Amino acid sequence: MTAGTGTGPGTGTPTRGAPPARAPRPRSALRRHRVTATAAIALVALVVGLVALGLGDYPLSPLEVLRALGGADGPASTIVLGWRLPRVLAALVFGAALGASGAVFQSLTRNPLGSPDVIGFSTGAYTGAIVVIVSGATSTVGTAAGALVGGLGTALVVYLLAWRGGVQGLRLIIVGIGVTAVLHSVNSWLLLRAQAEVALTASFWGAGTLALVSWSELVPAAALLTLLGVAVAVLSRPLRQLELGDDAARSHGLRTEPARLALVVVGVALTAVVTASTGPIVFVALAAPQLARRLVRSAGVPLGAAALAGALLLLVADVVAQHVTTSPVPVGLVTLVIGGAYLVSLLVGESRRSS
Repeated sequence: MTAGTGTGPGTGTPTRGAPPARAPRPRSALRRHRVTATAAIALVALVVGLVALGLGDYPLSPLEVLRALGGADGPASTIVLGWRLPRVLAALVFGAALGASGAVFQSLTRNPLGSPDVIGFSTGAYTGAIVVIVSGATSTVGTAAGALVGGLGTALVVYLLAWRGGVQGLRLIIVGIGVTAVLHSVNSWLLLRAQAEVALTASFWGAGTLALVSWSELVPAAALLTLLGVAVAVLSRPLRQLELGDDAARSHGLRTEPARLALVVVGVALTAVVTASTGPIVFVALAAPQLARRLVRSAGVPLGAAALAGALLLLVADVVAQHVTTSPVPVGLVTLVIGGAYLVSLLVGESRRSS
């Protein structure tokens, strides 16, 4: 019997029976794949958006849509630019904001369940908006302010309750789930005490819909989300350092708690602005970062790809809500169904890995 020999010390001679060493994938190849995958997500989102602009009771071909976007006169221009384009752009912009917000919180908590809708920040924003609506202030600015205050207030409560000489990701998620349950009860109580017309309005808005978004609501929301996106980009380096753990981040000179608090505020603000415009749209922030991570094959959660994946997910969900169901439904109901299935699969996968 011939014994399989190993590589002799200092000889560098390969041995029989030993598997060949697998060459690591070059960093340049990984970088090219990430760029290609990110560009592919963006391209698919643009194609779906172009198709969505042509769907409806008055169908248009892609060529007619492009002509309308180019400024051609006629009924197609009114349909595309006045009616359909605000909704498509809203789906892209708001989906990107939710995806970026989910990426921030999943990176902070280092947990795929760490998203603003699971932790309770979306529900808190909805609570703030309900308080404004029930009080009789129906202006967009008032609703937006209520949603922002509600989301930030919920973040403050969750942050303080999770604080034990610092904030750990799992504790933040567990405390957030508890606060979410309390806020759901508060929301139900507020709606039961409100007048019937006001309660119906708040309930319809609370399902999460893009049907009420027009240019007048989209432009200021998009401008604010752009500023918040710049803030996320500026804070991306501290976020990557926090992903390594607090000790490693401190060794690089990062003040961990101020950086974490700034990221929480920006992430909550992204969700609150979307909630103020559309109502709570759940599970996009949960699913988009993990979808992007798998497509890009990144060890961490990629912020840019997560934002693009969120834009694509919300746009596809809105197309389904408008044109696939027997009658149009709020997009939040579609994301709820899709996200619920995703959450179950995620929990099952985590359970199998832990066992």
